[in-house]
Amino acid sequence: MTLFQPLTLPNGTQLPNRLAKAAMEENMANADHAPSEALIRLYSQWAEGEVGLMITGNVMIDGRAMTGPGGVVLESDAHAEQFRRWAKAAKAKGAQVWMQINHPGRQMQSNLGQTTVAPSAVALEMGSFSKRFSVPRALSEADIEDLRNRYINTAVLAEQLGFDGVQIHAAHGYLLSQFLSPITNKRTDQWGGSIENRARLLLDVVKGVRSRVGKQFAVSVKINSADFQRGGFSEDDAKRVIEWLNPLGLDLIELSGGSYEAPAMQGQARDGRTLAREAYFLEFAKDIAQVANVPIMVTGGIRRLPVAEQVLDSGIDMVGIATALALNPALPAQWKAGQPAAPELRPITWNNKVLASLAYMAMVKHQLHRMGKGLLPNGQVLPSVALLMQQWETLLRTRQYRRWAGVR
Repeated sequence: MTLFQPLTLPNGTQLPNRLAKAAMEENMANADHAPSEALIRLYSQWAEGEVGLMITGNVMIDGRAMTGPGGVVLESDAHAEQFRRWAKAAKAKGAQVWMQINHPGRQMQSNLGQTTVAPSAVALEMGSFSKRFSVPRALSEADIEDLRNRYINTAVLAEQLGFDGVQIHAAHGYLLSQFLSPITNKRTDQWGGSIENRARLLLDVVKGVRSRVGKQFAVSVKINSADFQRGGFSEDDAKRVIEWLNPLGLDLIELSGGSYEAPAMQGQARDGRTLAREAYFLEFAKDIAQVANVPIMVTGGIRRLPVAEQVLDSGIDMVGIATALALNPALPAQWKAGQPAAPELRPITWNNKVLASLAYMAMVKHQLHRMGKGLLPNGQVLPSVALLMQQWETLLRTRQYRRWAGVR
């Protein structure tokens, strides 16, 4: 098996190669929170780079619940043409494009002016940054049913608007991940307690989406291999959830890890576990993949061709790449041509891990915004400069969002 060998999915469709653009949060919506011209231009560049699969940055199922200002929202077909153009641009060179659908739960900043909800009223613990997030309101039974229906509605719309599939985001500490983790899910009803109960909403969402979309429309899940927090969602929990997902008609499971509190998706952990510098989650994925009956994708720090090949050689089906494609959208085509490109951001040496995590995300977004303007990426941008620029952009976007949402 090689990186440039096609992968036939369980739904019968085929990905042209084993390289996927993993989701990165772009925050590049237009004033209507639909895909902007810059976002469409960005995906056109990735299409030219000949990646086999593109998974979008998260698209929100509820305009009142945003991972950040400037996010794309899909609740209706009001801006259908922009979504169709986005999908068409991504698929221009033969790749499939899947929409990542998401709800932040408690991981929504309070300055957006919305009520934060979560499985339980458990606040984020991020040191001095905790005050940026409200203590969430615990969801009611009616709220949970509404959320399930919103995931399904957004998936159905994605199919109608030209996307080839959806990825249900149940990782990185967002809402479905919060249900899975005993740290954030303290419920004593059918949605909490045992891992069977904590996984119930995710399984219900998957079943609901699969029942409403076409057979050749891909349905996938992104799940943590672990939370990397003591007492959190564990590798054993992940194995059990994957065993329950196996018979539900999924086409791919992406393994990642971490949350805002423990950003393991950037190679950091709070539970004492050491993560390798590149392909951080591979050691966990090889073990977890043993129980999976559907293709597995691993994302996290991969930027060199030999490492990507190592991932495939270990029995993983797809290689997810994020930051490296933000720095070099032509990476797949260059690797195919035998060019040993290995793009890398300027290192961050700050001691404050939360601040370093924010700077890392700002540096990645800096590249996406440059490409959206038709400029080349700049991996040598200073972390402090990228962070200041991102803070200014976030301030403007927050004001724009509050006007759009009618928040005073």
